[in-house]
Amino acid sequence: MSRNKFPPKPKYDPDTGPVYLYGLHTVRAALDNPQRLKKELLVTPNALNRLKETGAEFGKVKVTETNPKELDRLLGGEAVHQGAALEVDPVSRFGLDDIKDLKLVVVLDQLTDPHNVGAILRTACAFGADAVITTARHSPRETGVMAKAASGALDLVPMIEVRNLGDTLEKLKQRGLLVLGFDSEAEAPLRPRTDARPMAVVMGAEGKGLRQRTRELCDEMVRLDMPGPIKSLNVSNAAAIALFAATAGRTA
Repeated sequence: MSRNKFPPKPKYDPDTGPVYLYGLHTVRAALDNPQRLKKELLVTPNALNRLKETGAEFGKVKVTETNPKELDRLLGGEAVHQGAALEVDPVSRFGLDDIKDLKLVVVLDQLTDPHNVGAILRTACAFGADAVITTARHSPRETGVMAKAASGALDLVPMIEVRNLGDTLEKLKQRGLLVLGFDSEAEAPLRPRTDARPMAVVMGAEGKGLRQRTRELCDEMVRLDMPGPIKSLNVSNAAAIALFAATAGRTA
């Protein structure tokens, strides 16, 4: 592991620039992921020591010493980087056939907000989901914002990117999964599942909800019953409730 002094870099553009993951937990998860191509770790001496203390695997990644001010300039003042930023290639996306045993899958129908997608990844990881499926169009590019919201889950839960969501839902059905869609106008309320049938939880885009074709392909449509004056939740919060209900009654 070589250490170099920080050379000036152009300010990071999350839409077109390289992918920087930041924050100690996120960086540690990426360093430990053998499927990640890691290019350069920009790190303060204190953050480097903290990563070493956690047993992070640096491998042959280039380590460049920097300071908080330079990271603020590179990533933007709102980035909570904790003294560490890792330049990487986007995480390798999986195909549906790459994962043989699917018991719990989260399907995102054209979600575009990286905060929400990252938060759902984190929740999916916490509930033991086997994969998160996104659409090739109308889904966010991998960014530090998404990775930070995912808190390491981006390197722990396989992400599957599909071009035709309808075909994918049909394939999930063929593999024995119940496709459960969520919509605030659905007639049936969400109830905790007590069976062990494999399930795909389908969440719609912010504001728009599920597309009509997606609704038609769901085996069941359910809503979240909320007795309070606010009748809708952020999609990442709704996904957490859905996954809890989907798994609470399982014995295995």
